[in-house]
Amino acid sequence: MNWKNEWKILVTMAGVFFIAFFLPVETERFQGAVIESFYMLKEYAQLHVVFCLLPALFIAGGISVFISQASVMKYLGANAKRITAYGVAAVSGTILAVCSCTILPLFGGIYKRGAGIGPATAFLYSGPAINVLAIVMTARVLGLEMGIARAAGAISFSIIVGLTMAFVFRNDEQEKSKKQMVMPDPETVKPLWQDIIFFGLMVAVLVFANWARPADETGLWHMIFSTKWIITTVLSVGLGLTLYKFLNMKLLHVALISAGALAAFLVSSGNTMITFAAGVIGLSYFTSTAEGELKDWFDSTWGFTKQILPLMFIGILIAGSFLGRPGHEGLIPSEWIETLVGGNSFGASLFASVSGALMYFATLTEVPILEGLMGSGMGKGPALALLLAGPALSLPNMLVINSVMGIKKTSVFVGTVVVLSTITGYLYGILF
Repeated sequence: MNWKNEWKILVTMAGVFFIAFFLPVETERFQGAVIESFYMLKEYAQLHVVFCLLPALFIAGGISVFISQASVMKYLGANAKRITAYGVAAVSGTILAVCSCTILPLFGGIYKRGAGIGPATAFLYSGPAINVLAIVMTARVLGLEMGIARAAGAISFSIIVGLTMAFVFRNDEQEKSKKQMVMPDPETVKPLWQDIIFFGLMVAVLVFANWARPADETGLWHMIFSTKWIITTVLSVGLGLTLYKFLNMKLLHVALISAGALAAFLVSSGNTMITFAAGVIGLSYFTSTAEGELKDWFDSTWGFTKQILPLMFIGILIAGSFLGRPGHEGLIPSEWIETLVGGNSFGASLFASVSGALMYFATLTEVPILEGLMGSGMGKGPALALLLAGPALSLPNMLVINSVMGIKKTSVFVGTVVVLSTITGYLYGILF
């Protein structure tokens, strides 16, 4: 008998016993925290899984199958030119403008395909942080100077974070670089323009399906919002045609997917979520039963799903229980947070960065949350620190990043974002 392993088992069981024995289930705060954790999970499932995460998983699966490793390494690999690599990473993230959880499958796809740690993490940060609509909303609600500071900070952070990761893990990157130099160029199966159209349509579906309602009821942003489902439908039809023309999906299968989505739309009286879900289910079924690249696409997508979704749900439950939703109490009283982020001290900025990194922010929700906190005495410096750390990080986000690149790289990534956000927020608080 291996007594070392047996002692580990004994200590684990004893720990579980003592936690269960002293669990304060009778207290109102504990009961409220448990309810909050499930409310947050429900909110995430209703608002983000179907429209955000599922399309992102299919895009990530597509990157692993349809994008050649040579293409990823050319623009984002360890041997790519820095200006090109970081420019592509930052611009790609800006175009997507998704939340900290939706970016994860896409990050996993390009990282596993050969992207360097620097460009990959620049992309990982820029996607949620450089959200044009969120920056505009910040300027309108919290003031022009705060909007400009957020934009400048987020853009520069994506580059600094990437360069820091590349420097800290330069030995790993040199090893990756050597391996990539000796890899043969893969045969080109499809013309590049076909891949551009195919992925462009998938990304466009993801972006427009999640187009948020702007604060202003007039102007271009609102016009796009009011017609987003018409735009998404047209893009989906185009995607179906590319599946038939470029990926050799049977025309009958494309027609059945479309018919299923239309039937769901009619039966549900125009419920967009049910309609969208029906299209995803149809696509999943016909790719899973296909052969060749289509089957590989489904298998890769399913692999990302199994890796990411359970960790996401666990992380959201934990974050919800500790911090609750905006306006609701978790285990940590909200007045503690309001007290600790008051003023413009370094400690307040640090606490804002750390708490923002642990909280989960749905797209655009950080602005009204901060408006309320600033009304309760939060300083401008801590507010900017939270804006720079919060949207790009969350506890669920950290769990998934760890599963992709390990605890050491995850710790450096998170620590770099928190330190940069703290220092920037503190300096901003002094100057303004």
